[in-house]
Amino acid sequence: MNMEILKVNKIPNRKSFTNTLLDLALKDKDIIAVTSDATGSATLTEFAKTLPQQFVEVGIAEQNAVGISAGLASAGKKVFVCGPACFYVARSLEQVKVDLAYSQMPVKILGVSGGVAYGQLGATHHSLHDIAVLRTFPGMEIYLPCDVRETRKLCLALVNHPKPAYIRVGRNAVPDVYENDEFPLVLGKDNTIMEGNDLSIIGTGETVVHCLEAARMLKKKGISARVIDAFSLKPFDKETVLKAARETGCILTVEEHSIYGGLGAAVAEIVSQNCPVKMRILGIPDENVVHATSKEIFHHYDLDYEGIYSAALDLLEIK
Repeated sequence: MNMEILKVNKIPNRKSFTNTLLDLALKDKDIIAVTSDATGSATLTEFAKTLPQQFVEVGIAEQNAVGISAGLASAGKKVFVCGPACFYVARSLEQVKVDLAYSQMPVKILGVSGGVAYGQLGATHHSLHDIAVLRTFPGMEIYLPCDVRETRKLCLALVNHPKPAYIRVGRNAVPDVYENDEFPLVLGKDNTIMEGNDLSIIGTGETVVHCLEAARMLKKKGISARVIDAFSLKPFDKETVLKAARETGCILTVEEHSIYGGLGAAVAEIVSQNCPVKMRILGIPDENVVHATSKEIFHHYDLDYEGIYSAALDLLEIK
């Protein structure tokens, strides 16, 4: 990996989010953090120590955590329920559907260690269906920030947001995509982080930095790739996708998620009905994921910059 470009930040996205949440909670007593025996993994230790009166620990009971969070939100609190993504989009899915989405309680779910971040722990701990399922819940919003700066901005944007939302972040520190804070973050509006006309590469979450590096490699080969950071999966930015389809005529999507029902599906739904173009979906195929580190899993399924580079060349039919 080109470490000169992919400089790893020392702070994981989950910590960027909870650091920001603590800063906000120190000034707003209505902000409440709820967790289910995940204080450490959700990086809420400092929050719990500093503001114990604004912290709720329910034990290993994700269903209860969601229900309690909905009750607190109904009383006017600004609630963030935090824990492993795999459990909040499986074990407590009915409560998310009924207590949050159906009831329109503006609780924010911070799903940590999402995708394949748990690596060798296997299918029980992967969350590769979360986008697909939650996209079908009316009123539920979905966000996958790509680095620490975007994660911080997302927390700031959501704290007073009146709708329920799911935020998925990984476990380890990841490379920076944005070099400074001088970029917009508008809910429902994705960012084009590199311009190009030969094809568009659309990534989400921790795949975005790999999309960016692959585009830099393609540029050396004389190929102009547009890179889009699709951090907002719902509401989805149809305009940016259609603009990319019209102007580049070719789309490659990249996601740490099943190839079914996620980012690629959302893009395909839009372009197939409005501006059909050649496209390919890079994601996890219909199989149980190999047991390996998250880095090895990315490489195995062509989700890293090398795989994206090769997929782009195949899509463009360039040898």
